Amino acid sequence: MGSMLKPSGDSNHDHARALMLRNDLEGRGIRDPEVLRGMEEIPREQFVPSDQCWHAYADGPLPIGEGQTISQPYIVALMTEVLRVTRDTDVLEVGTGSGYQTAVLARLVRQVYTIEKLPGLSTGAQEVLRRLGISNVEFRIGDGSLGWPEQRTFDRIIITAAVPDFPAPLLSQLVERGLIVAPIGRESMQQLTVAEKYRGKLIARQVCRCRFVKLIGEHGFLA
Repeated sequence: MGSMLKPSGDSNHDHARALMLRNDLEGRGIRDPEVLRGMEEIPREQFVPSDQCWHAYADGPLPIGEGQTISQPYIVALMTEVLRVTRDTDVLEVGTGSGYQTAVLARLVRQVYTIEKLPGLSTGAQEVLRRLGISNVEFRIGDGSLGWPEQRTFDRIIITAAVPDFPAPLLSQLVERGLIVAPIGRESMQQLTVAEKYRGKLIARQVCRCRFVKLIGEHGFLA
């Protein structure tokens, strides 16, 4: 696991982060101590535009440019918790975005492999993670709905944008008994869904309703 800096020490952000943990995460049922610790250690204010900095710990999505958003803290924590990762886990993330979810995962797992379609967002995320000293992340730019470009498999897969269904290329890269989580549904509304691969097929359960920006790609939505 890559080393990283502690949060900035800004008392206002530290206080807001503590309130987020207590009210928006623990208060809404997030229980995994490792997930809570990861959310505590990653400074979300580093991943939002400077004019949104003081809203970094509000429990809602924020714009990050190019029509994309950073997910609300509760959803980031919930998706991480249902993935049930360990320090021996390799995770494929589809949709790097701001890099915030990437950083939280990197705090908890062996290696994160993350794909982003928009080069500007990927570059920005790489800069923030480098600044924080997070080194166990490999980045790619491309259509994440097609999976990781090199042939390999992953213990867990997380899709951080809406898709009509789990993309078939991703299922072929998920190990047997591996877990995948994604917002599944229409462009206007989705169900956060987690599924386990068992004997080559998915056993899925719905977690909650949600609304994400859509994943643009061959196995996502059209632009």
